[in-house]
Amino acid sequence: MRGLVYKSTGSWYTVKEENSGVFYQCRIKGKMRLKGIKNTNPVAVGDYVAFQQEEGLQGVITGVEERQNYIIRKSVNLSKQTHIIAANIDLAFLVVTLNNPPTSTTFIDRFLVTAEAYSIKTVLLFNKVDTYTPDELAEVKYLAQLYRKVGYECIGISATTGKNIEKVKETMRGKTCAVSGHSGAGKSTLINAIAPQLALKTGEISLQHQQGQHTTTFAEMFDLPFGAHIIDTPGIKGFGMVEIDKHELTDYFPEFFALKEHCKFNNCLHTDEPHCAVKEALENDEIAWSRYKSYLQILEGDEESYRIMNYE
Repeated sequence: MRGLVYKSTGSWYTVKEENSGVFYQCRIKGKMRLKGIKNTNPVAVGDYVAFQQEEGLQGVITGVEERQNYIIRKSVNLSKQTHIIAANIDLAFLVVTLNNPPTSTTFIDRFLVTAEAYSIKTVLLFNKVDTYTPDELAEVKYLAQLYRKVGYECIGISATTGKNIEKVKETMRGKTCAVSGHSGAGKSTLINAIAPQLALKTGEISLQHQQGQHTTTFAEMFDLPFGAHIIDTPGIKGFGMVEIDKHELTDYFPEFFALKEHCKFNNCLHTDEPHCAVKEALENDEIAWSRYKSYLQILEGDEESYRIMNYE
């Protein structure tokens, strides 16, 4: 039998059989777990799997089909292992908040690089625009302009008041979409605004730490009435980079990629090399310093900041 993984709880997986639409609770065949997989989760939400029915609506997953793409990060507690957030995604939404909790440009850039590396289109959703002061709104507009210039679609939304939710729904039609962001950024509230019938549990922000309470513990996919799937993912505190070669990193910063042919050296890393087109653009304010700083951090393998919230 073939099915699509809708939910993962670590040891059990909810799989929808493709022909009948019936959901089965499945576990992984023992051998499959040990095939030298360094992922904490060998099966992820969004995976197409082969499974065998056991008693009633239970089954065993015997294989995973090759993934079209996936979003991956380092496991925060097990730094040598990786965690696949979701697989086979057409569109990723990153929910960004200025405060309560703050989303740093470093975090945004790390997410975008990972999505670029796997050719996943990303839309930035600037949430909670109904709560900001005029100065804060100006900052949101600055950030949105920065990322639009690079080529990313940015939408200012309020998951609470419903502002621009219809616009978000339009971008989703016919696609499998993953929603990511910090705990408390409003991911579940956004999904409830898109599809109120799901009535997902949402959490309050801890004002002391400006971090959200983790209300979504495991990734889960939902069918939407307008022909789309949405994957709700657990809140991410930091984003550890994996699997990216330093000579390829430029390719995942679109504004750097556009300039690299003008660098004197074709293997230019845009750090100390002479006649570097990227650094010239930086000096001329054609590239944002925050993006260049993120690039250097990833290039140098500065992984300390992914364990802690980076507020810069």
